Amino acid sequence: MEQHTITEILNRSISRELLARDLLRLAYVAKDGTPRNIPIAFTWNGSQIVLCTTKNAPKLHSLRHNPQVALTIDTEVHPPKILLLRGRAELDVVDGIPEEYLQMNGSYEMTPEQRVEWEAEVRSLYDGMVRIVITPTWAKLIDFDTTLPTAVEELVRQRAERQQA
Repeated sequence: MEQHTITEILNRSISRELLARDLLRLAYVAKDGTPRNIPIAFTWNGSQIVLCTTKNAPKLHSLRHNPQVALTIDTEVHPPKILLLRGRAELDVVDGIPEEYLQMNGSYEMTPEQRVEWEAEVRSLYDGMVRIVITPTWAKLIDFDTTLPTAVEELVRQRAERQQA
């Protein structure tokens, strides 16, 4: 998929709303060769998805071996709004707590006192983390208004062709 197409999809208002959410689902191939799909907090920096995880997370071995990932960000309403992304995970080991980690966890409802306690706990637990940075190489937005899943689009086209015949 060409970059200008990805950019156009990601700049749509629904995509921007989805990219502002708290959680996405990260799909990757695990060490044993089987698929994994996990919920994980994220932040969008305008061009990349950034995830943060512990330095001992099992997914890191898998992502080093096969960095290709698929991401899903969606809503819990009917009809859902769904942003599907694919890309390559780049791993960046950092000392301390990445600012993105604090940002992505800043939207949870906490009192100011709870936030201070949470951040102190995080800083005492982690001496470093791994930033997983994903630049989208493919994107599809499904809103069931202007866009549909590809298979449903095909059925709609086939129905129209039958009706014209």
